[in-house]
Amino acid sequence: MMHGRDILNNARLNKGTAFNEQERESLGLIGLLPDGVTTPEHQLMRVKRQLQRCTTDLDKYVYLNELAEINERLFYRLLRQEPADLMPIVYTPTVGEACQKFGHILRRPRGLYVGLNRRGHIRRVLENWPEEDVRFIVVTDGERILGLGDQGVCGMGIPIGKLALYAAFGGVPPEYTLPVTLDVGTNNEDFLEDPLYPGLRQRRVTGEEYDSFVDEFVDAVQQVFPRCCIQFEDFTNKTAIPLLDRHRERVCCFNDDIQGTAAVAVAGMMGACRIRGDRLRDHRVLFYGAGSAAIGIADLCCLQMTREGLSIEEARTRCFLMNSKGLVTPETPGLSEHQARYAHANPPMKDLLEVVKAVQPSAIVGVSTVAGAFTPQVIAEMSRINRRPVIFPYSNPTSKSECTAKQAIEHSGGRAIFASGSPFPPLHHGGKLFVPGQGNNVYIYPAVGMAVYATQATRVTDEMFLRAAESLAAQVSDEDLAVGLIYPPVAEIHGTLVQEAIDVATLIFDRGLARAPRPADVGAFVRAMVYEPSYGA
Repeated sequence: MMHGRDILNNARLNKGTAFNEQERESLGLIGLLPDGVTTPEHQLMRVKRQLQRCTTDLDKYVYLNELAEINERLFYRLLRQEPADLMPIVYTPTVGEACQKFGHILRRPRGLYVGLNRRGHIRRVLENWPEEDVRFIVVTDGERILGLGDQGVCGMGIPIGKLALYAAFGGVPPEYTLPVTLDVGTNNEDFLEDPLYPGLRQRRVTGEEYDSFVDEFVDAVQQVFPRCCIQFEDFTNKTAIPLLDRHRERVCCFNDDIQGTAAVAVAGMMGACRIRGDRLRDHRVLFYGAGSAAIGIADLCCLQMTREGLSIEEARTRCFLMNSKGLVTPETPGLSEHQARYAHANPPMKDLLEVVKAVQPSAIVGVSTVAGAFTPQVIAEMSRINRRPVIFPYSNPTSKSECTAKQAIEHSGGRAIFASGSPFPPLHHGGKLFVPGQGNNVYIYPAVGMAVYATQATRVTDEMFLRAAESLAAQVSDEDLAVGLIYPPVAEIHGTLVQEAIDVATLIFDRGLARAPRPADVGAFVRAMVYEPSYGA
């Protein structure tokens, strides 16, 4: 059993000034702490005041990360109590800046770094992690961090931030989670010339060398952590879909940028359908961006449309892709197999406004990271052809959003059904309050993660993400919809995600994908496993 400073240096065990007198005596803490015993509530008061003194969001990010390294339970209790204020600090948009400056703000390295120079020995690297039972790994190679491009090993901020939200809001105990960065080099010239860049100083490897390295990592995880689920995060479009296709049927894994983004978008479409009084099968959806996120959303939309009575062929004719070369058609050069199924016969068009006029979509979904792509003219045209146009600029961080909430509401005359990837503040238009919804994947992946953790699922399927989307959409109240909010309030996110986890866990048991025996009451079973960041007795 740990004593003295060893306990204070262990973030998982440390309670700081909240250790009571008896604990201080038995654990050898007398004199190592001020003699006043602080309540958890007063600890929260102290850290909130210290947080308020930070002058920038990046300063707040650094402070919160240091708090997590000192007192883990206090960190998670703070996040769970203040989700609306702190989620943008711990994750997007601030995490984007943190990745860009990672080498300059690095204090104590967190997570596990698996470098290309460890080929042939990745299992030994994983065995260096102090926890023997890891259930969730979020892994990135740093090549496509948010909309910021190649951040190399500095992309570690993404797995760290994702897993913080798993625990804070989804309820996955943090001791079962592991953030990982695969360091395969970087093509970021600024980083290669920066003496403070902490990764390998070489250009990225590609092709067979890259594939074999990632495959070795996936296989090593199965050997060292056999009950672990792998979440692939922020891999570039050219590797994300092939990587998921190669592993999804043989190991427990998913790609949040593909499947999580799809689920939150479909949940948003379900909310829009409630406002419009129609079904998803009635929509024509134009995706501005034709990468892995767009393909994932289109695929899940089509799955839902088939549940509403369309054939898969009919469903695909209602989804359109547009990339930097214009509207995707069968003649578009370099189409992947996944893009080709959404390539419909149309004249070549490169201008988004021209495409909107030709395709006549009811919804436009931005996953392009092209800031301002949804121009006033595009929004006005969407509003001309739709009584309630659906406008979802999902790219993040905020600087990459295809339009702002203010632009969507004003240029649609207050008729747009809006959701975005990054947060925008409430606004008034025409004497009416509008509360923009944030279609952030945090509404999905922590719930799927909690369900997988609780059931010890052997696989993650698209059906699980569709069930999560259905559960999320069902929790939006009529009062929320009245102000344009198509996702539950962020302040209620913990309860929202736990209910989603229960619904997904039920599906996992129904499909025979659980290692854990099915309990009589799935809801009670999941709730009993939810991490509570309290000090206990």
